[in-house]
Amino acid sequence: MPTTLIFRWAPQDLEGIDPKVITHHLNIDPGVKPVKQKKRHFGPEKGKVIQAEVDKLMAVGHIEEIQFPEWLSNVVLVPKPGGKWRMCTKDFYPLPRIDQLVDSTCGCELLSMMDASQGYHQIMLAPEDRKRVSFITSSGTFCYVAMPFGLKNAGATYQRLVDKIFRSQIGRNVKVYVDNMLVKSKKAEDHIADLEETFAVLRKYRLKLNPAKCAFGVQGGRFLGLMVPRGA
Repeated sequence: MPTTLIFRWAPQDLEGIDPKVITHHLNIDPGVKPVKQKKRHFGPEKGKVIQAEVDKLMAVGHIEEIQFPEWLSNVVLVPKPGGKWRMCTKDFYPLPRIDQLVDSTCGCELLSMMDASQGYHQIMLAPEDRKRVSFITSSGTFCYVAMPFGLKNAGATYQRLVDKIFRSQIGRNVKVYVDNMLVKSKKAEDHIADLEETFAVLRKYRLKLNPAKCAFGVQGGRFLGLMVPRGA
């Protein structure tokens, strides 16, 4: 099967994780009254960014229009590197320690660093919770079908997913922190086999990578904001 199938080259390439594998549920007290915000006004520049994001999410089925929602929030634009914006609207599942992940590369001859493409959007939101993640823009009201960025427990849900699907590799040749993956090989000659094992998992669970944020077969580099020195 072609290796290119593990990458997201276009928005429609995100098939999404099978809901039987994992689905995101909201932990909301049933006694809490719904919150309905009034529409916030954005300037022309941010308005265009929001509309473009809504159009993109609608095109790939990550959001859908909703009428008369009881829960309603305004979108929030979070700045990203490169001058771009991310549109966003407590789980105690433990996340790995970043320093320990980096230290685990010590003595490895080759590494590959990978980043999931819009990782959160690859997990579906439970149907009964979608109405609770509704938002309003100048073009209407919508709700998320896929797990959005910004939810309190989203990172924990994603970590559960990767801990589950990479269970047989974690601690041996893979380290994962939410949507950041690292394949490590003690011997350079083993790296292709380690990558093929990892790619097989990605294909099986339909988890897609961002090709612009991947580095394969390197001796060092930046992972989770920290430099992994060559020959660490």
